[in-house]
Amino acid sequence: MTNEPEQKATGQLILIVDDERAIREMIGLALQQAGYRYLQAANAHEAELAIREDHPDMVLLDWMMPGLSGAEFARRLRRQEKTRTLPIIMVTAKTEEEDKIRGLDSGVDDYIAKPFSPGELIARIRALLRRSTSSNDSERLEQAGLMLDTASHRVLAGNIEIALGPTEFRLLKFFMGHAERVFSREQVLNHVWGDNVFIEDRTVDVHIRRLRKALESSGHDKLIQTVRGAGYRFSKTP
Repeated sequence: MTNEPEQKATGQLILIVDDERAIREMIGLALQQAGYRYLQAANAHEAELAIREDHPDMVLLDWMMPGLSGAEFARRLRRQEKTRTLPIIMVTAKTEEEDKIRGLDSGVDDYIAKPFSPGELIARIRALLRRSTSSNDSERLEQAGLMLDTASHRVLAGNIEIALGPTEFRLLKFFMGHAERVFSREQVLNHVWGDNVFIEDRTVDVHIRRLRKALESSGHDKLIQTVRGAGYRFSKTP
């Protein structure tokens, strides 16, 4: 784990996790030029220590690493209370659509394939941090036996807390705030992810599936309905 004491940037702190030093330094330079601070970790163990000690605002996570893979590490972070909502972008050489779906299924919020331009990476970072910040506005929504509280970032079904990652939380917040309305994938992207040309329509389907899976235990997964040929809606009744 390597801190960068010479940096003068005072922006948000981003942890770069990659076993290739050259990649870490390239990303670090791009982050520094964009006004971010950064830390480096070569593997999941170093990353875990950095998260515990330095509390980064975001993690850039390589998939293929020795020992614990990036996908497995992302799943571990999502299972832990303190890192459940930590924004994660997976950075990987895997480019097939199936790989992207597997990456998103591991709990990450976004996925960028190598090689990538520093400009694209910074745009994705800014978009995700902006979404994460906006979701912290204080609001409480109640629909169909679900209670969503943005201040505490909790979702309750009765007395049972439902664990959601940050993207699924924003998705549920959007749907609960617009119950019974049908939204196309493009509309969901624009409202939940913002005007970000890098995000694909397929990403919506992956996160919808993850949201439904999280709601299964309380039986609320059936409230997230697919409207054939139109998109998705949150219904107050199954």
